[in-house]
Amino acid sequence: MKYTKGSIGRVFLLKFEDNDILIDKLSLFIKRERVKAATMIFIGALRKGDLVTGPRKPVIPPKPNKVTFKDGWEVMGIGTIFVNSKGPQIHIHSSMGKKNKALTGCIRGNSKVFLVIEAVLLELKGIKASKDIDPKTGLNLLRII
Repeated sequence: MKYTKGSIGRVFLLKFEDNDILIDKLSLFIKRERVKAATMIFIGALRKGDLVTGPRKPVIPPKPNKVTFKDGWEVMGIGTIFVNSKGPQIHIHSSMGKKNKALTGCIRGNSKVFLVIEAVLLELKGIKASKDIDPKTGLNLLRII
């Protein structure tokens, strides 16, 4: 295990609106506010999108098991954000439900908000970490500096 120590900087309350593409809007906000490292918690609903629900098999490098969802799902989740030379690296895990079905995984791509998502973003100051593609796994992994 590796670790770094920091503190909480600015605290933001975000409201994503109907049909917002969650990751795109979050990325624009991160750039506008010049956030370098953060964590986020949220609740709301997603209209449609893509989720990675683990690897197809537990091998390295893993092949993702992708699930597409649609028709509005209640959602809650948590994410981390680290900025590198390519821009914000956003990693969001969530659990979502509709009727008696549930999904848990990593939100991807063009996942769209249904009605609203309320989020609290905590900026992390003094953190010595970044994210970049790990050559062994092919994944965008956290690196403690």
